Amino acid sequence: MSDLVKLTSANAAALQAHRLAPLLMPKRVALVGASPKEGTVGSGMIVAATMGEPATEIALVNPNYKEIGGRPVYPSLRDVPQPVDMAVLGVSNERLEAAVQDAIAAGVKALTIFASGYLEIDLEPRLTRRIAAMAREAGIQICGGNCMGFYNLSYGLRVCGFPPPPWMRKGGAVLLTHSGSVYSGICHNDKRMGWALAISAGQELTTTIADYLDFALEMPEARCIGVFLETVRDPANFVAGLEKARERDIPVIALKVGKTAASAAKAVSHSGAIAGNHAAYAALFDRHNVIEVETLDDFANALRLYSGPRRLAAGGIATMHDSGGLLELTIDLAEKRGVSFAPISEDTKRKLAARLDAGLEPTNPLDAWGTGKDYEAAMGDMMTALADDPATACGIFCVETRDGYYLSDGYAALMENAFARTDKPLLLATNLGSNGSDGVAQRLTEHGIPVLSGVDSALSVMKLALRHRDRIAQPRLDVPAAPKGLREKWAPRLARGEPLDEDASLALLEDYGLQVPKRHVVGSADQAVTWAQRLGYPVALKTAEPGVHHKSDVGGVKLDIRDAAQLRAAYDEMAQRLGPRMLLTRMVDKGTELALGGLHDPQFGMLLILGAGGTLIEMLDDRAFALAPIDELDAERKLDSLKLRKLLGGVRGQKPAHLPSILMTIARFSALLADLDGLVAEIDVNPLIAGPGACMAVDALIVPR
Repeated sequence: MSDLVKLTSANAAALQAHRLAPLLMPKRVALVGASPKEGTVGSGMIVAATMGEPATEIALVNPNYKEIGGRPVYPSLRDVPQPVDMAVLGVSNERLEAAVQDAIAAGVKALTIFASGYLEIDLEPRLTRRIAAMAREAGIQICGGNCMGFYNLSYGLRVCGFPPPPWMRKGGAVLLTHSGSVYSGICHNDKRMGWALAISAGQELTTTIADYLDFALEMPEARCIGVFLETVRDPANFVAGLEKARERDIPVIALKVGKTAASAAKAVSHSGAIAGNHAAYAALFDRHNVIEVETLDDFANALRLYSGPRRLAAGGIATMHDSGGLLELTIDLAEKRGVSFAPISEDTKRKLAARLDAGLEPTNPLDAWGTGKDYEAAMGDMMTALADDPATACGIFCVETRDGYYLSDGYAALMENAFARTDKPLLLATNLGSNGSDGVAQRLTEHGIPVLSGVDSALSVMKLALRHRDRIAQPRLDVPAAPKGLREKWAPRLARGEPLDEDASLALLEDYGLQVPKRHVVGSADQAVTWAQRLGYPVALKTAEPGVHHKSDVGGVKLDIRDAAQLRAAYDEMAQRLGPRMLLTRMVDKGTELALGGLHDPQFGMLLILGAGGTLIEMLDDRAFALAPIDELDAERKLDSLKLRKLLGGVRGQKPAHLPSILMTIARFSALLADLDGLVAEIDVNPLIAGPGACMAVDALIVPR
C-alpha cells in the first residue's frame, strides 16, 4: 500500500471517529420544517441538501405535508424510520425550543440551527442559553444558531437555507467564519474557489471555531484554512489548533474583527494603556505563523493563493506585464508594500532578450508586450524563463481577464503552457479588483494557476506569504526558563494586591537576570548625600511616595545631579511638594531609550510589549507584541520590526547599542512574564536604556492581579 493511500485511509478513519463527524459527516440528515414553497428556508434546504450526489440519506420532517417532490415527509423526528445523525432545524424562533427538545428525545446526535434564538418576550435564562445547556447535557454538537449552515463538499453535503449556486466545486480551501455574509459572499460569488469545507459558525452554542479547525486539519483535502473571527470562545483549543496547523504545514489565514479593548482606560501602567484593541491576537497569530490580513480582499486572495497546488520557492517575485504604465504602478505598489522583486540572472536576461520585441528591456518586472507578434508563444517562453530563475519564488502575470476576448484566451493558454514547463508556482493578478466570475479566471485557477483580484491586494498578500514561508524555515531556539524558586519568593508580596514601588520592582527584575542601576531608598537630605557618596555621582532622585506611578507627570524626577549641593536642593524642593520618601539611583550611561511591558490577557496569558521608551512611549505608534515566553531569535525579529531599530545602530556620532544585551534582556523579561502568569496584571519597564556596553532597566512598575 502506498504512503498516499495509507495517509488517506488514516485521515478518513480520524474523521469518522472525530467528535464532529455526526454534524459534518452524518449518514442520515433530517430537514425539520421542510417545505415545497419556493423562496422559503424550508424549500431552500431541500434543494441544497439534495444537490449532486450527497453521501447522506435525506429525510423530510413537517407535520403539514405527506410528501414533497415525491419524497415522503414525516410528522416528527421520532417518526423517521431510521436513526438520524443530524437534524437541520429550519423553524422559527418561537418553535425552536420545542424542536430541540424533540431532537433530543429522538436521539439525534447533532443539530444545525438557522434561527437567531432571540424572542421579543423571553424568560431567564434566555432561549440561546437554554438550548446550549440542553444540548451540552445531551452531548449534541450544534452548528449555529444564527448561522447559514455549512458545505462539506469533500463529503458531498450542502446544508443551507438558501440554495447555493450549482457551480460550486470541491477543492482545497476551508472557510470558518462567524459572519454569514462572508460565508455567502465568498462561497457564492467566486467561481475560482474550490472548497473542502465551509462553515458559518454563528453563535457557537456548543461547537466552536476551534472544534471546526481541529476537524478541518484532519481532512486530507485541506490545503489552507481561512478564519474570519469576531472572538475566540475556546482559547485553549483554538491555540492547540493553530499549533497543529503549523506542525502539519497547513497555512491559516485570519481576519479578526470586533477587536476587544483591553480596558485601557482603567490600566495603571503605560503597558495597559498602549496595548490597544488587538495586541493579544496579533501576538497569538505571530507566534503560530498565522497569516493575518486586514481586508476581505486580502483574505480572499490569500485563500486563492494557498489553494493552489504549489508553494512558494525561495527568493522574490517575478512579474510580467502587457503595459509599461501598469508595470510602473506595480513597482510603486511593491515598494510601498515591502515586496522584493527577484534579481534575475544574466542567463535569464538573455532568454528574455531573445523573445522580446525591439525597444523592450529584459528586466524584472518585465514589460513583455511589443508588436503582439507571436505573443502567445513568446510571452509563454518569457514567463517560463522568469519563473525558472533561481532567485524567483513565483511568477506573476499582471493582466485583466474577460470572457469572449481572444487576448484573454491567449493569455490563459500561455500561462497554462508555462505552468506545464516549470515547477514554480504561477499566478495571474488582475490590475483592477474583480469578482472573478469570468470563465478565464475560473479556467486558470482550476488548472492550478490562482487568479488574484487587484495587484495591490495581490502584492499585500505576497508580502505576507513570503514572510510566512521564511518563518517556516527558521529554527526554533530554546526559550529561556526563569530561575527556579522566584515565583514562590515573590508570590506573597504580589498577593497583597498593591503595586510594587520602583525599588521593589527593580529588585524583582534583578532577580530574573535583568540589569538594574545601583540604588537606595532615602528619607532625608542627609541620607541622600551619604548614599550618593557611596553610589557615586552623577545620581538621579525620584519620588518613592506610595501611589505615584508616573513620576515624571508630577515633577517627581531629577536627573544628572552632580554634587551634594544640587542633591540637597533637589531633595528639599521635591520633599516639600510630594513627600520625603525618595529613591536615589546611580545615573545610567546614555543610550537609546526602549520600553518593555507586560500585560495579562484573559484569553491567551502574558503579553510582552516592546517599543519606544521614555516620554515617547504613548506618543509613538512604534511597538511590537509577543506572547511570553520568546527566544532571542524572536526577540530580534520583534526588535527589527520597530522604526527605532535604526537608532540602535548608532546615529549622529552615538555608539551602536550592544545588541546581544538587548536580546538577552527581552528574552529574560519574557521568561519573567511567563513565570509570574496569574500573579501579575501589568508591568512597565521604562526606560530600558540600550547602550554600547549594557542594557539597563532604569525604572519599573509592577501591578499584581
